[in-house]
Amino acid sequence: MKTLKLILAATTILSASCVGAEDLAARPSLNLYGISGLIDMPTAEMQSDGVLNVSLGKFAGISHTTLTFQISPRLSGSFRYSGMQGYNPTFPTTNYDRSFDLRYQLIKEGRLMPAVLVGIQDFIGTDLYGAEYVVATKGIGPAIKLTAGLGWGRLGSYRSIGSLFGARPVPNHGLGGKPSFSQAFRGPAAPFGGIEWQANNRLRFKAEYSSDAYVAETKSRHLFNRKIPWNVGAEYDVNDSIRLGLYELYGTSVGFSLQVTLDPKVRPTGGVLGPGPTSVLVRPSVKSDPGAWSTDWASDPSSTVTFRDRMAKLLSAQGLTLEALSVTPGTAQLRVQNSTYDSAAQAIGRAARIMTQVLPASVETFQIVPVANGIPAAMVTIKRSDLEQLEFAPNGDKTLRERAVVTDAGRLPAGAVRGANLYPHLKWSLGPYINPSFFDPDNPLRADVGLRLSGALDVAPGVIVAGSITKKAFGNLNQSTRASNSVLQHVRSDANIYAKHNDPAIETLTTAWYSRPAPNLYGRVTVGYLEPMYGGISTELLWQRPNSPFALGAELDYVRQRSFDEMLSFQHYKVATGFVSAYYQFKSGYAGRLDVGRYLAGDRGATLTLAREFSNGWTVGAYATLTNVSAARFGEGSFDKGMFFKIPLNWMLGLPTQGSASTLIQPLLRDGGAQLHVDGRLYDVVRAYHANDLNNEWGRVFR
Repeated sequence: MKTLKLILAATTILSASCVGAEDLAARPSLNLYGISGLIDMPTAEMQSDGVLNVSLGKFAGISHTTLTFQISPRLSGSFRYSGMQGYNPTFPTTNYDRSFDLRYQLIKEGRLMPAVLVGIQDFIGTDLYGAEYVVATKGIGPAIKLTAGLGWGRLGSYRSIGSLFGARPVPNHGLGGKPSFSQAFRGPAAPFGGIEWQANNRLRFKAEYSSDAYVAETKSRHLFNRKIPWNVGAEYDVNDSIRLGLYELYGTSVGFSLQVTLDPKVRPTGGVLGPGPTSVLVRPSVKSDPGAWSTDWASDPSSTVTFRDRMAKLLSAQGLTLEALSVTPGTAQLRVQNSTYDSAAQAIGRAARIMTQVLPASVETFQIVPVANGIPAAMVTIKRSDLEQLEFAPNGDKTLRERAVVTDAGRLPAGAVRGANLYPHLKWSLGPYINPSFFDPDNPLRADVGLRLSGALDVAPGVIVAGSITKKAFGNLNQSTRASNSVLQHVRSDANIYAKHNDPAIETLTTAWYSRPAPNLYGRVTVGYLEPMYGGISTELLWQRPNSPFALGAELDYVRQRSFDEMLSFQHYKVATGFVSAYYQFKSGYAGRLDVGRYLAGDRGATLTLAREFSNGWTVGAYATLTNVSAARFGEGSFDKGMFFKIPLNWMLGLPTQGSASTLIQPLLRDGGAQLHVDGRLYDVVRAYHANDLNNEWGRVFR
């Protein structure tokens, strides 16, 4: 039941979705381990690029809850949380184990050639499910797939044909968490295979020959009796996203699977609804209406104020806020706040079309400067004549991007007028929150649910006072009794103690100042209760050219650990922490980040983060941290690592909003490699308005 709770929670967080117009029969199914496969054995198939699978497979007291992400068309990665009932024969408890997989498709299936794939299973963990394999899969007609493979480790334990690459070293599990590549493809190897028949678009049948002898489960722990190496089963597609499976395994056991497929590239609602855009107002020709092109208005100082007031009203109707406006006979610069659209390109496109409605015909050059947290992020320069020509032209958005120019925003032009009644401005919200905790060995899923009151006061351009308060309604985070055994300063591992005392709690209460010290340079200073566990001061500088995929940042923080009740008092521990960070946006939506510096426990090292970012705001990524803390001092897991997801709410709701749901999955919460959590870090604030992000979503500029 606990693993079922975990997968239901994950699917709730990720929301229900469809996988697009893809034929259900063409979507590879998953095996009990949550990877493309038959029943217990893998196949050489790949899921569609970017697809995320959440699955639960269970039989004979053994369960696997798995997240599998198709990182690229040929590479997939999986994180698995497994449970084994009766692992310790002396106590009727369930042993939980974490594992990671990687799979790479060497050859894609052709007319005659099968798909060929190499995989490595549980290569970071205890090696309880450790295995490697080479497998081939070939479709025979529209309904049959044949699979044959050779496995090592667990998959080489039944009727081995010999050790092809030498003896397999005895695994040194240690504290877990370390790669075990030295064992890969060594030791006994055994064949496996199977067949899959697609009876119709929703129903399929499977049969396989398994090379896993289940030695530990059948010989020493007697979880089930493995009579034969054959497994059979059937799977049924409930809808575009959910697939159910029922199997007979090894002649004695019955198993089932629940498979949920999510495609970040496809919105469940089909698109984002909201107010329709204002159309481009095409200017008359000079010959037909010379008066419209007159520049006499430029000599009247009140003209810009008039334009501002008219434009502010139209922008407000579109969910945008006029920050400032400067107008000359040929050029207008609009500084605008976007608090509505997740797509910066869409906000820029709507602002540009409103400018055509208000400004005199002589104004040909539009400079649109998005303002984020009070600072100008970049400047997008668009010719008005291009808007007039391309709004309804085939590939008009692509042509407009080729002609638009993205540069540094620079200073506010002389003569600009600011928006009326912008400061101070209060924004607040009251709504539910969920605070989950995964992988506690006593309970793999804990969570608190309650209400959160949040507010932000824009005092002046770039000066923001913000905070949030929570009140728990129900939950079980406070029921964890596991005491931290960390030999390091307890900078994170006392989270369960916080959960016992933090109701109600002041999550954050800060004052932040954002600035532009120089061209291509952004600054931030944040003071206060920065996050639930720490308060103090955080300072940051970011250097990035608007047209560059590379950015460089530096952060220096001095913080003190907050009291367990998360109110106003502090504990004694103080620490200076900080990093130099390098960011790079690769092609096809891949992004990387490297942080080098000092962590909260005083350890020094580096964190590497890799992510796949989709144009609609979905992000799936992973990170790993290595510091000067040894594996023995770090404790179980050996080093810090994890996965994260960011899901835009408009993807689920189909309404224009910048909100998102984020989930961080850490196999273990330890003290080594721990970083401070601060809202409003500069790279995330300004990057949406720089060229790389704009290019990815420019297709929405005329929406």
